[in-house]
Amino acid sequence: MRRLIGLVLAVSFALPFTLLAGCNTLAGAGKDIQQGGAKIQSEAQEHQN
Repeated sequence: MRRLIGLVLAVSFALPFTLLAGCNTLAGAGKDIQQGGAKIQSEAQEHQN
């Protein structure tokens, strides 16, 4: 029973940090995709002119 309680406590402490790290990763990926889209858009505008 002590092991189960210890495991539950360990997971409950680790889970928020894991979720925060995932959010940072997704935010970074979103910024990279946005920058790539901006470059594609500027190239398309150059070729239209």
